[in-house]
Amino acid sequence: MSSYQSPLPTQTRPNHPPGTRFRHRVHEKLTTRLAKCLCSVLLTLILITGIILFVLWLSLRPHRPRFHLSSFSIPGITQPASSAVIFNVTDRNRNKKIGIYYDTMYGSVYYFDRLIGSGPVLFPFYQPPKNTTSLQGTFSLAGPKVGDSNWGQFSANVAAGRVQLRFELNSTIRFKVKVWDTHRHHLHVECNLVVGGDGNMLASYKDEKCSIYF
Repeated sequence: MSSYQSPLPTQTRPNHPPGTRFRHRVHEKLTTRLAKCLCSVLLTLILITGIILFVLWLSLRPHRPRFHLSSFSIPGITQPASSAVIFNVTDRNRNKKIGIYYDTMYGSVYYFDRLIGSGPVLFPFYQPPKNTTSLQGTFSLAGPKVGDSNWGQFSANVAAGRVQLRFELNSTIRFKVKVWDTHRHHLHVECNLVVGGDGNMLASYKDEKCSIYF
């Protein structure tokens, strides 16, 4: 017996007009190239913009001023409640193109953590860029005095020729950048020092850098 096998079905391919497949490939290549070109241009613009903004930020970013204690004295240190503080602090504006506006500046003196004197020392002023300003002032002390809890220790420190104090300056400042001003910052300057039995700051603390806080 002979077995009959039906012929396998044949697949017919769609009949494309001549040149259709070639045009389709060319269109895909052009679209891909255009998309890549647009992405490259966009990324380049983003990179250039980022570099420009970074350079502007570096050039316009305000730097904090620097304070150094040049001199400090309490002429009547044996009777500080009837004496005054005389000080000289140098204030350096390091910015090349940024000025600083200062509101009224207040000074304070602490013996350990006890306030023994404070008061306004400077009126509002403007400090130009790349400028060093000498801040000189004076204000009265209110202690310590005989009868205070810390008078005995203070007198002993004076007799030993070594009285440790903390001198502070407080103000509100604004940075002037080109034609506009920044918002206000509270400025707090803290200088640690030691005065001798004559009331003058020890030479080893001259031009000591003060801490600054915003």
